[in-house]
Amino acid sequence: MITLQHLYILTGLIFAAFAILSARDRTNGKRFGNAAFWALVATSFFVGDLLGDLGNGVLVLILVALAGFGALGRGNTPTTSVEERAASSARRGNKLFLPALIIPLTALVGTLVFKDSGWIDPKQVTVISLGAGVLLALAACYAWLRPPVLAPLDEGRRLMDQVGWAAILPQMLAALGAVFALAGVGQVVGGIAGRVLPEGSLIAAILVYAIGMAAFTLIMGNAFAAFPVMMAAVGLPILIHHFHGDPAAVAAIGMLAGFCGTLMTPMAANFNIVPAALLDLKDRNAVVKAQVGTALPLLACNIALIYFLAF
Repeated sequence: MITLQHLYILTGLIFAAFAILSARDRTNGKRFGNAAFWALVATSFFVGDLLGDLGNGVLVLILVALAGFGALGRGNTPTTSVEERAASSARRGNKLFLPALIIPLTALVGTLVFKDSGWIDPKQVTVISLGAGVLLALAACYAWLRPPVLAPLDEGRRLMDQVGWAAILPQMLAALGAVFALAGVGQVVGGIAGRVLPEGSLIAAILVYAIGMAAFTLIMGNAFAAFPVMMAAVGLPILIHHFHGDPAAVAAIGMLAGFCGTLMTPMAANFNIVPAALLDLKDRNAVVKAQVGTALPLLACNIALIYFLAF
């Protein structure tokens, strides 16, 4: 049976390749810092479950030290020129987006078809199908575009070097959410919500849950960190147990409400600050400002969806 561990191994191999390529990049004055950073990330995927809490904690502290003390740099990764990319775009047009569409399509089909097949862990079928979609899209690109063998790894490393430590920020913040949940933050927030919510008011509970998801995401920068807090506080005890809401709808649309917060916070550095840096924008918060007009109406839509679809 294909499990999440197989996907972790594949991801670890990719980061290990980034580490090796970084170590060989003589154009990067900090190449060994980059190599060490990505090698440690690869290690966490390969044997993170064997390191234990203490071992993983030490690994994270070393990652923080490497990033915090400026051990990461950028090299001149081999890539195509602006002229070559423009020519490829003009020649192929919007067809260039087709390989990217393979990924969500595979995730959808895999979830629907293989959930009960016994070949894939049913609890992780969507994530595993997503990984399979990436491999299929990569194979399609090789067959169609015929790039150099190492082009995907070189381009991936180039992007990782540009993004730097922020590339693993979602993973760190998701872990923070788990820590908050274990610390009982959700129960504290739930107690406060229970005192302020009008008794028997479903719409008030939905508003607190959805807006709380967005607000906690604004603070922590990641909806995965906000989710265990708000689910433990409002989603599970009030919306699901008390009002008998559909757990799937409450959870899924609640995450979408949290993502509205992601669009509006500089704390989501890898989504909102890094793109501004990559595009050399004068205003480092320009991406956030451009997204607020979309995020607020989308949050209102998600509130309505929870009300009409979950109850």
